[in-house]
Amino acid sequence: MPAVLLWLLIACGLNRPLGAMSLGAQWGAAIGLGAFSGGLTARVVYSMMSDTPVAGPSVWVASALAGAAFAAALFQWLHLRAKATLPAETAARLAELQSRIRPHFLFNTLNTALALVRLDPPRAEGVLEDLAELFRVAITDSGEAVTLGEEVELARRYLAIEQIRFGERLHVSWEIDPEADRARVPPLLLQPLVENAVRHGVEPSDAGGTIRVRTQVKFGSAVVTITNTAAKAQSKPGNGMALRNVRERLHLMHDVAAQFEVQRVAEGFRVQLVVPL
Repeated sequence: MPAVLLWLLIACGLNRPLGAMSLGAQWGAAIGLGAFSGGLTARVVYSMMSDTPVAGPSVWVASALAGAAFAAALFQWLHLRAKATLPAETAARLAELQSRIRPHFLFNTLNTALALVRLDPPRAEGVLEDLAELFRVAITDSGEAVTLGEEVELARRYLAIEQIRFGERLHVSWEIDPEADRARVPPLLLQPLVENAVRHGVEPSDAGGTIRVRTQVKFGSAVVTITNTAAKAQSKPGNGMALRNVRERLHLMHDVAAQFEVQRVAEGFRVQLVVPL
């Protein structure tokens, strides 16, 4: 029991770095900590309960092996429990969002490509390539994490398509920190956010609007900020599903280490998310 409690205390203290590891590395760390906890606890307990030293290293080896075995069993139980307690409703919403792109965007993009086929074939080909990449990511297994750099590139493709549709009405500013690109995030995370910015900040305004996308590293975390100007004309109110979904997926992957907030600022609206590196 003391060894199990020690293992749990160490695992909880290292929750953040352990959570960033792959499953295989987590297994190795869990078993290694179990062996350490078992051996250390055995040494302390024997020194407290006996005045004579224990002969030979066999007792310490046996204690370490027992600790590793108990740690493996406990880690497997925790892993299965985490998978079993994933809310079915949340999982369904995540899969639904990640498996589709709004139909109106598909129709608008295809119409734009058709209009460009005769006037500018290379540009039409570029639009279709960007659309194909968006759909490739949309049907990716929702359990696979991607890098923030990949998500930024996908957002660029999406906004490149919208740039053709809106022309000079859409202004995009990028401030990308390469150091933040290695952060791990759920796939199709930024695209719904920039789509919201286009839908509510650019589309309703005759004068258009500006979208700013910024990534940076702060205190060992990657910070992503998406800001869009507010349109004078009221856009059709949404149901907030995309924002809720992004928040849920972030917390499912990074738990309390992730942050997500939406604010109204002087220039319009700002969405900011923080994920560990």
